[in-house]
Amino acid sequence: MKTLQSTIFLFVFVPLVNSAPPIQQESLQFYDYDTDVPMGSLIQQDYEMQSKDIRKDGTNFSLDTSLILQGDDSARNVPPTKDTNLPTCLLCVCLSGSVYCEEIDIEAVPPLPKETGYLYARFNKIKRIAASDFSDITTLRRIDLSGNKIEEIEDGAFSKLLLLEELSLAENQLVKLPVLPPKLTTFNANQNKIKSRGIKANAFKRLTNLAYLYLGHNLLESVPINLPESLRILHLQYNNITTITDDTFCKSNNTRYIRSSMDEIRMEGNPVTLAKHVNAFSCLRTLPVGTYY
Repeated sequence: MKTLQSTIFLFVFVPLVNSAPPIQQESLQFYDYDTDVPMGSLIQQDYEMQSKDIRKDGTNFSLDTSLILQGDDSARNVPPTKDTNLPTCLLCVCLSGSVYCEEIDIEAVPPLPKETGYLYARFNKIKRIAASDFSDITTLRRIDLSGNKIEEIEDGAFSKLLLLEELSLAENQLVKLPVLPPKLTTFNANQNKIKSRGIKANAFKRLTNLAYLYLGHNLLESVPINLPESLRILHLQYNNITTITDDTFCKSNNTRYIRSSMDEIRMEGNPVTLAKHVNAFSCLRTLPVGTYY
């Protein structure tokens, strides 16, 4: 009877041991209440061992284990490639050509995967835009860097972005504007420290697709000149604009000229009295918003 019972026990026990797939046996870590080593520590040790020697084409790649969530197996299974910067896509969210790096306290523009079309890096601590930040990402169509601490933008930072249509630098510390790419349709630099001398005379002249220009809450003393005919919305509210000329929006030498695309001009919050410059609005379909008396 004892021999029969042992045989039955072995018959039941052996299939249970062999039924678990090898992957599950390697990935699952069970907490042993008789030891002082928790599951999280075992997982972290496993990541640290993997990060020591990851090689591709003879080049060492080191994973920053501080950026990997413990127990996240999906991050472990993504190999590093030449086209995708792995630490960036662990820190940020990379999805279908868009990179989302919002509110993560980064202090510089991270290396972007090739073919990135849209970058959202709002509300961080970026202070400077280098010329090399976007030099290799010529596919960009939209960049949003609102709510950072940007004080300086190197010359040529956006010069290679020939497809860029929307650029937002709102809520930063800029005192002057960079050279803007030619196909912009929307440019937002609200809430900076930009003065009129920080905008070059031809800053907007060649932007023949520019439809929306936001420069409110700055330190401008005058309306920017050479505004393109394509402009539909112009926001200049809460600056230090004190005067307007007959050529600011219109053409004093052409009384038949009509600026047909312009739908809205906001100038409230400036020390200028608009009623003193009636001829400056003769070509507009609607009067600017602001103080007249």
